[in-house]
Amino acid sequence: MATRMRKPRTRRWMLGLGTILVGGSIALGIAWRWNGTPRDIPTAEVKRGEFMHRIQLRGEITARKSISIIAPFNAGDLQIIKLIRNGTYVKKGEIVVQFDALTLERTLNQKRSELKQGEAEIERTIAQGRITEEKNLTEVTKARYDVERERLEASKQEILSKIEGEKTALALANAEQKLREVEAKLAADRVSVAADVESTKQKRDKALFEVRQAERQRAAMTLRAPAEGMLTLMQNWRAGGAFGDNAPEFKEGDRAWPGAALAELPDLSSMRVSARIEESDRGRLQVGQEAIVRADAVPDKELSAHVVEISTLAKMDFSGWPPKKNFNVALQLDNLDPRLRPGMSATARAAVEKLPDSILIPSEASFQRGGKTIVYVLRGQSFEPREIEVRKRGEGKLVVSKGLVPGERVALKDPFSVDGKN
Repeated sequence: MATRMRKPRTRRWMLGLGTILVGGSIALGIAWRWNGTPRDIPTAEVKRGEFMHRIQLRGEITARKSISIIAPFNAGDLQIIKLIRNGTYVKKGEIVVQFDALTLERTLNQKRSELKQGEAEIERTIAQGRITEEKNLTEVTKARYDVERERLEASKQEILSKIEGEKTALALANAEQKLREVEAKLAADRVSVAADVESTKQKRDKALFEVRQAERQRAAMTLRAPAEGMLTLMQNWRAGGAFGDNAPEFKEGDRAWPGAALAELPDLSSMRVSARIEESDRGRLQVGQEAIVRADAVPDKELSAHVVEISTLAKMDFSGWPPKKNFNVALQLDNLDPRLRPGMSATARAAVEKLPDSILIPSEASFQRGGKTIVYVLRGQSFEPREIEVRKRGEGKLVVSKGLVPGERVALKDPFSVDGKN
């Protein structure tokens, strides 16, 4: 009988011990799953506000208006010996680029010497012509005097003998012939001198043209700022890689080629972002939409902008494989920063959709469990899992259509994971 009474007590004792062990296991499991207090888990407030969905564009800062400073044509070797630094504010007329003009100086001096020789030759030719002219005029005067004298002798023919009269007539004819000859020589020498003078003038004019051309070429070796503004140096594509990759800016000592764009004076009021948009996003972007721009070289400031141009024709982009079709997009900057320069890389985020009066939470506050989206809502000293419905996702935020109310706080990490991560 005593043995029978001992067995139910043993069962109860065993059942109690099992209950204690199960409870202890659950407690240990909870302790293993929850390693801290709500203060150890970061939270965020559920807020009501405007949700803005943006698409990201990658491009570079450009100036819609700018004045290019280019290397001269037909100026020979173009080695840069002086160059204003990039970003320098220059005044109109200030020297920006100076090329080595030593060879042109020598050429100019030679042409000036040829010009002086040509002018001296003209003077010598004219002086020689004057001497010849005076000599010929003297001979003409003497011949005319001889003719007049012979005519006077011929007028006395009636008182002279026949033989003397014939001699006088013959002398008159000879004098007249001589006069015609010296007059003809005078005219011929005049023509000859005029031709010689014209020939030497042509040589002089050619030398003068070459001097002026050399002066223009020498002057072209000094490039001055055509307007006031911030100077932006261009890339020296010949100094880059095989395909002009990573080409550096022009610098002193470089050799330029005729017509090379060395620098620009951009109109800073016309700064914009030139980018490309993929074909899949083309229909979502419209002229007038707002955007936020951040230049890589000015990371501490966001600039507001708006879309001003979208190309209607797609272009092939061969930067990757397979090539894609995309469209050119231009965004006008609404506010400027003096540190901006054309050519800087920039990222733009254009707003393509707005949802006012939305319930918003950070994206990291949502978790996927069993195919459902849940959040962990802070309730006193614990977190409560709750299923939510998401209307929109984008830019690190979610629009919640059901399951939360503004003012609640949700965990940014899974409070029931071992390491506090999802």
